[in-house]
Amino acid sequence: MLRYPCLVLDHDDTVVQSEATVNYPFFVEFLKQYRPGMTITEHEYISGCFAPGYIEMCRQRFHFTEEELLIEYNGWKQHIRSHIPAPCPNIREFLHRYRAAGGTICVVSQSAQENILRDYRTHFDLEPDLIYGWDLAPEHRKPSPWALEQIMVRYGFSPAQLLVIDDMKAAVNMARAAGVEIGFAGWGRQGYPDICAEMTELCDHAFLSVAELESFLFDA
Repeated sequence: MLRYPCLVLDHDDTVVQSEATVNYPFFVEFLKQYRPGMTITEHEYISGCFAPGYIEMCRQRFHFTEEELLIEYNGWKQHIRSHIPAPCPNIREFLHRYRAAGGTICVVSQSAQENILRDYRTHFDLEPDLIYGWDLAPEHRKPSPWALEQIMVRYGFSPAQLLVIDDMKAAVNMARAAGVEIGFAGWGRQGYPDICAEMTELCDHAFLSVAELESFLFDA
């Protein structure tokens, strides 16, 4: 029997390896056009996306206007249509095992639904049961607990039957507001000990590999 019948998965750097291979290179090119002479390293970019968060990093460090943020987002959406991030190691096998055991797979992400669905079809040959992405109204996006509440209503789950798996602090706030447990997806953050330490402390569980998560769910 599954320890949790419903997994609520983040997407970027939880299921696919997108920040370093897709998002950061695009951001560097965007800076060249809109902030000539300003630069950011990959480590600074990933750390900034964690804290203060991507939007605030853009506002605080690069002084993006709201119009520029929209231009960047639309440009990124176009870019990622032809740049598909690789899956995280062992995630395909895990997702198929979890689905075969009767588990419900939901996605709550700050990526767009079209990208999430494409990545699942391309890499995993399956589709999530529900997707709540950046396409939602701003008040319903993570860290709002709205998506978790919708999942529970749709399937009749209690908070104790859900487990959020994510690598960012916004998900901690979302999970806490809904009374749901959260596990840190640490496999994509091994080069960032500060992030690992903070998320391990904030979350109910921490997993340094997909295998650790799998053992936790199935070896109950």
